Amino acid sequence: MSEKWEIKDKFKPKDLDGISNQQIDYHFETHYKGYVNKLNEIWEKLPNADRSKANQNYSDFRELKLEETFNYDGSLLHEIYFNGLTSTHSNVPESFKKAVEKDFGSYEKWVEDFKATGTAFRGWSLLVFDLNTGKLRNIGADIHNTNGIWNAIVVLALDVYEHAYYTDFGPKRAGYLDAFMKNVNWNEVQKRLEKARKAYEVFK
Repeated sequence: MSEKWEIKDKFKPKDLDGISNQQIDYHFETHYKGYVNKLNEIWEKLPNADRSKANQNYSDFRELKLEETFNYDGSLLHEIYFNGLTSTHSNVPESFKKAVEKDFGSYEKWVEDFKATGTAFRGWSLLVFDLNTGKLRNIGADIHNTNGIWNAIVVLALDVYEHAYYTDFGPKRAGYLDAFMKNVNWNEVQKRLEKARKAYEVFK
């Protein structure tokens, strides 16, 4: 029996400050749901794939396994992205500020680095908790299934593909980065950070 990833409509934000509902609708309904649907299609096909013809140059099995991680990570990162946005604004928790201050020097330096990562990469800027070292790191990815760190938990995901902002900002990514930071769901970020810390205690 194949696996199935359920679409999480409850994660779809609305009425954000500086990011229109139309932008979110295009992004959520077309891109996020597209990754989920393709992942489920791949999972339907994988059990019956011919493993005897697996080949590193090309095979149906190799292609399915490659696109499995692309669509899996695309589904997951989009869920973290959308669930990390809210129209209910709140202050940045002091505990989060202290956490990034420890690893980046200050909250402001973390924001500068996070946004610079979002400018430097084609796909994602990700704040991750590195279970190997217990440190917070900003990492970038050009596509979903590259540039990650093994044993790292995503705390905050910023989608910087053009589909995330072109409806509202055209090619002006800097305005989108500012708008994203105004709409961060800090309660969700704090929860993910606390879970990562608990995982680290078990992992180390």
